[in-house]
Amino acid sequence: MRSVRVRILAIFAVLVIAGVGAWQLLPTGEAKTGAITVGTSDIVTSLDPAGAYDAGSWAIYSNIYQSLMTFKPGAIVPEPDAAESCAFVGQKLQTYQCKLRDDLTFSNGRKITAKDVKYSFDRIFAIKSDVGPAGLFPTLDTVSTEGRTITFNLSGKDATFPQKLATGAAAIVDPTKYPKDELRKGNQVDGSGPYVLKSYEPDARAELVPNLKYKGALKKTGEAVDIRYFKASEDLLSAWNSGEVDIAHRQLPASKLAELDEGDPELRVTEAASAEIRNIIFNTRENSPFGKKKVRQAVAALLDRGPLVSKVYQGTVEPLYSLIPTGYIGHSTSFFDAYPTSDPKRAEQLLQQAGVETPVPVDFAYREGDMYTKETAELRRQLEKDGLFKVSVKAVEWTRYQKGYAAGEYDMYTVGWFPDFPDPDTFSQPLVGTGNVLHSGYSSKKMDQLIAATQQFSDRGRTSNDFKEMQKLVGEDVPLLPLWQKKDYVVAKTDVAGSQYLSDGTGFWRLWELSWI
Repeated sequence: MRSVRVRILAIFAVLVIAGVGAWQLLPTGEAKTGAITVGTSDIVTSLDPAGAYDAGSWAIYSNIYQSLMTFKPGAIVPEPDAAESCAFVGQKLQTYQCKLRDDLTFSNGRKITAKDVKYSFDRIFAIKSDVGPAGLFPTLDTVSTEGRTITFNLSGKDATFPQKLATGAAAIVDPTKYPKDELRKGNQVDGSGPYVLKSYEPDARAELVPNLKYKGALKKTGEAVDIRYFKASEDLLSAWNSGEVDIAHRQLPASKLAELDEGDPELRVTEAASAEIRNIIFNTRENSPFGKKKVRQAVAALLDRGPLVSKVYQGTVEPLYSLIPTGYIGHSTSFFDAYPTSDPKRAEQLLQQAGVETPVPVDFAYREGDMYTKETAELRRQLEKDGLFKVSVKAVEWTRYQKGYAAGEYDMYTVGWFPDFPDPDTFSQPLVGTGNVLHSGYSSKKMDQLIAATQQFSDRGRTSNDFKEMQKLVGEDVPLLPLWQKKDYVVAKTDVAGSQYLSDGTGFWRLWELSWI
């Protein structure tokens, strides 16, 4: 992951008084010992790593499960976690080996073996959930083991494979608890991460306690944490205002974030640059109105990101004009180059060239939520204001929403995207490659060739031109339409330490960094 610039908006005084013992700087009351409560409007769609590929699920995975590799905050090179060591074998970038630590156990006490790692990967492809992470490993052919050594055999070069081993998709599970060919039922977890899931109530609460059996890259585990899940950002705001949560992350309403005061002594706010993006995804199948490229181009010609940024999100996001966000190798502004301003006349000409009658009727689906409702209303207004489209909108609960777009039920839909790992590859194969995880139906031989070309080099600087060519192609084919890139905010009470390390603008949640002051 790129180094993320973190700017602390509210810096609270650290008293340094000569001749005064540290004990005099501590509160006179009893130290807090209860769980730290973290509130979020993200949702966990599955506790089983083979069944989820979303930010809410992966945030908790990084705490209750363990992968062979991990990332330290701001790092772009992964380091061993469950592994003792990992490296490519030879120069072809098609064989990758890891040696498992010999002191690992699952939280239930069972010793972890290399065969458990192989099992964890094999079941991802055996289950192949339509909302699971199999699409993250298009080059993984087979996994074999010998003693504590795990060998990953790839069908083609993939310089980013080590980074993929640091994601929630590579979480190691216990074969005695997780079925080989179906997702685990119930709300129990057997992992080896720094936390143990003590209890879980779907869409409401997760209680985490430190895993005393944890061994890995971390030198310590943190405090007990109580995660509270809220259906909407307004619900999270209400809980924050009433003191029900100690930390709010992802996502308070934009109106609240926009009014945060640097000098407020009651808050600690961390703002970080983020690679979280949001796109309109088009169903490019023949039976969809967007099966024709020029119809997709017409939407790109109409779009004005300004009102989204200023009115809907009140400056808490930045307009995005490319597949790859700013801060990543190969970033360009292909959509600004091709569609610099909103141009209704050009959009009308494109629709005429496509041979379709206007207004074009389309179904526009979005994830249920207050902010997404406002966003969709603005996008609908833009599409309909010149009489070129007739938009029917539908709000869908998140889990059902994922299954709906995976089945091709919607003509167009919006999806937010977190980087899986700190490399532009995370925005290419998963989003616009053949068989992409967005289920857009888009497939291009030229695109797949460009994706393969970018995976050839360990020196990632050599991929820049191919990524720029890829983005130019996305601007021409428009399988998706970039909307914005978000800033990341963590808001905490002043008696919580470590909140600035909770997130670095990625999908990782480092709950072990939190403690009471």
